[in-house]
Amino acid sequence: MNSIRYSLLLLLLPLAASVHAQQKPALSWKDVSKWNSIRSNTYALSPNGQWLSWAKGPTEGDLQTVIRKISDTTNFSYPIGANPSTVVYAKDSKYLAFKVSAKESEVKAAKKTMKPLYDQLVLVSLPGNQKVTFEKVKTFSFSGESSEWLAIQFTAPETASKDKDAAKGTDLLLYQLSTKKSYNLGNVAEYAFNKAGNILAYTIDANGQNGNGIFIRDMKTGIITALENDKANYKSINWNENGDAFALLKSNKNEQYKEDVFTVIGINKIAGEQSNKVSYAGIGLKNFPKNMGINGNGTPYWSEDQGSLFFGINIQEKKADSTSKDKAAEKGKPQVKTDSLAKGKAEGKADAKTDAKPAAKADIEKPDMIIWNWQDKRLQSAQQTQEMRDKNYSFLSSYRISDQKFSQLADSSLKNVVVAPQNLYAIGYDNSSYELAGNLDGQSYTDIYLINLKTGARKRIFEKFYTSGRGSLSFAPNGKWASFNKDGAFYSINLETLQQYNLTEKIKASFVDELDDHNTVKPSTPNFGWSSDSKYVLIKDNYDLWRISADGKNVTALSDNWKSKKQEVQSKFSIYPKDKGTDLSKDQYFTIFNSSTKKAGIAVLEAGKTNIRPLFMDDNAYGAFQKASEGNVFVYAKQNNEKSPEMYASTTANLSNPKQITKNTPDQEKYAWSTGVKLINYVSANGDSLQAALYLPANYQEGKSYPTITYIYERLTDELNFYSMPGFPGGGFNKAMYTSNGYAVLMPDIKYKLNDPGMSAVACVVPAVKAAIATGIVDEKRVAIHGHSWGGYQTSFLITQTNIFKAAAAGAPLTNMISMYSLIYWNSGGTNQAIFESSQGRLTPGYWDNWDAFARNSPVYHIKKVQTPLLLLHNDKDGAVDYTQGIEYYNGLRRLNKPVVMITYRGENHGIAKLPNRKDYAVRMMEYFDYMLKDKPAPEWWSKGVNRLDMEKHLEARAFEKVEEQ
Repeated sequence: MNSIRYSLLLLLLPLAASVHAQQKPALSWKDVSKWNSIRSNTYALSPNGQWLSWAKGPTEGDLQTVIRKISDTTNFSYPIGANPSTVVYAKDSKYLAFKVSAKESEVKAAKKTMKPLYDQLVLVSLPGNQKVTFEKVKTFSFSGESSEWLAIQFTAPETASKDKDAAKGTDLLLYQLSTKKSYNLGNVAEYAFNKAGNILAYTIDANGQNGNGIFIRDMKTGIITALENDKANYKSINWNENGDAFALLKSNKNEQYKEDVFTVIGINKIAGEQSNKVSYAGIGLKNFPKNMGINGNGTPYWSEDQGSLFFGINIQEKKADSTSKDKAAEKGKPQVKTDSLAKGKAEGKADAKTDAKPAAKADIEKPDMIIWNWQDKRLQSAQQTQEMRDKNYSFLSSYRISDQKFSQLADSSLKNVVVAPQNLYAIGYDNSSYELAGNLDGQSYTDIYLINLKTGARKRIFEKFYTSGRGSLSFAPNGKWASFNKDGAFYSINLETLQQYNLTEKIKASFVDELDDHNTVKPSTPNFGWSSDSKYVLIKDNYDLWRISADGKNVTALSDNWKSKKQEVQSKFSIYPKDKGTDLSKDQYFTIFNSSTKKAGIAVLEAGKTNIRPLFMDDNAYGAFQKASEGNVFVYAKQNNEKSPEMYASTTANLSNPKQITKNTPDQEKYAWSTGVKLINYVSANGDSLQAALYLPANYQEGKSYPTITYIYERLTDELNFYSMPGFPGGGFNKAMYTSNGYAVLMPDIKYKLNDPGMSAVACVVPAVKAAIATGIVDEKRVAIHGHSWGGYQTSFLITQTNIFKAAAAGAPLTNMISMYSLIYWNSGGTNQAIFESSQGRLTPGYWDNWDAFARNSPVYHIKKVQTPLLLLHNDKDGAVDYTQGIEYYNGLRRLNKPVVMITYRGENHGIAKLPNRKDYAVRMMEYFDYMLKDKPAPEWWSKGVNRLDMEKHLEARAFEKVEEQ
């Protein structure tokens, strides 16, 4: 072993107390269905930091909500049905509410009977755990910061009309939390409390539009004021941040137009009937663009000074008959069309056909076709996929109250307009000159305009600005400064003077992402944004974080030469949601990471200080960091390869003496589990120093070699300490399931050379496998490889270049880079050309000028060299990698009489979505690997295949429950 040049770093290797101890059973796929875990996206911390809640339950089945007191072991649990829900707390933390969905059995039954299902709402008072339940609830909301009211909107009765124009209003119950008194408002379509919670704005939508309008209710006095009534519909209530003004939309039927005509309404200076109301309809008014109307799909809002309303406009199509009437009126005579039929009738040549009235326009038979023109900026397929977006595209506009001035800020060229804070300026992005080229080669450029919102004046401030990667402007909270990256450096620009400053020229560090190996121009490191006082920009190089003054003259390193130890400030936690920018007068928290050891931790930049101080750093991964909004309580998640994510709480700013709050995956201790992970350092065939993660099998014994699955994508070792939750993934492979069943799992990093993506994978993966074999853990005669999508491509390529693998499974692989290059990415409608040239494909330019590279890296052109059995997955509705890629590889291998089986789930996209299909593929993949690597009997679908006429019987016999019992 001393002669081996690969160095090994043992991170986590807690061995069993005795190899003779009773071994626990391996996890089965049926166990996965029952696997109990916390749904990580359901954590909620009460404002006072005293309570933490989450949803938990089996992979399949009904769930529970748990409410746990942080200071002791007090906890409550409630059944919540099949769908996870997140608890919502009142501002004073004395009440919480959550939805309860139907049980899984009820959901299954409803699919057969088409019976509607409804949600319940449970209101709980703390700490007494008293609950009130409400039935058939649609939405709910606590009353802002007042913590006095709970608004509950109920679903429409089953007898309500389902017509799209039917009234949408339902009952809204206002429940007073302290008195438990209820007040009902009928026919409410929308509602929203202001920030303080003392005013409720709501709209009425009743049958026949009787009483429709916009209303406010003073929640202290109960006085209701009708701000407007009309035979119209109202929607999109949007309070401003301070809660003293709101905007909304009003729609009316108009016989001249195909769709409803909208008006934007602004309400401010709220004082009951004395409230100020501004309405702007647009159509027919001076300076409003023809054939446009206010967009009903947007959400209007007030400017911060309440001097203007912002909203979107879009095309407003007239009805055909109204258009012809308008034209006839303009000409002063009726529209008469003379054609050959009319002429023939006048000459006495009429017959049964010509006597008939001409077909209505809607009855004319038209070709169903697409015209693809080489000058199209977007492919026709992309235009079809994005048709509804284009049709409803909202062009940002404003209406200034003082002089009743309308300004269209965005138009067909300058579509993307972003309003800066304080509403002084906006930035517009115009890529019209570069859109076609960008859709061809993936290199994204744009012209950038500064828009003065007071005058409406536009000025181009950047021409052909490179926007691939992190290419947009970052605004300072005062709206007068912005920062951006250009040519590997960061700059600021004063929007008032347009003076630019180089922010990073004084820093001896690279601000080009050193790990980004795509074909992009100097991809930038992250910009963490501005300080809340707009004086500084926080910018990271590849390791350290810098505080730089707006003019670039003052530079401070917030971390101290972390590059020397391969340590980096990875990201900043946003724990003050109300703050605009980073308030350096408050403690700020960061994730920190060591790319060499994969250790991670949390660090703090204390208020007023200039050095980021690590609080802890170890062999775990950290996330979900929160601070109580009204208390000095912090919670965060901690996990590693062997231990599932658990939430910890601390009441100190330095996170000392953390307390574990949750108990995740309680069933894990019943099963055999991975006993650790080794981090392998090795050198690729290209001479690059790389790493690979080798996850040990359950019940690992030193000196024994194990069957191994090599799982590949791109760089994977940064997730060394991430827990693998048992489940049924869309690609079939679950690391926890395989290690529990006695497999080692190898995950190597891959570094790419442009124009050699496949050969790069060979150069990185094969040495990684050899290094893993050299540890003695991996049985060199029982190594398999698997990957999905890009990993599937590399898998299908690797087996054309090496026989080191005994078996392979490739999911949705690219197999012919030449044909794939010009196919369509159907999920977006765009071409793969851009993906190849500037993104993951890493092949440029087109194959006609780079034939050798395209062919050299295409699995199909080396197919004769394949000696590894292959399980291939490719679904017939794959919108990312065209189905023909799988077919071409399968047919080639079949023609050469090489062992290959392709599985296709009909109607599935790039990943498997339907649970029965996910289960089926997960089971089949493990059956295949068990046969190839563990000498278990070959599954019949592999050894013999299944005739089409026998498929139904085959699937019936292999029903998931039956397979697991075998």
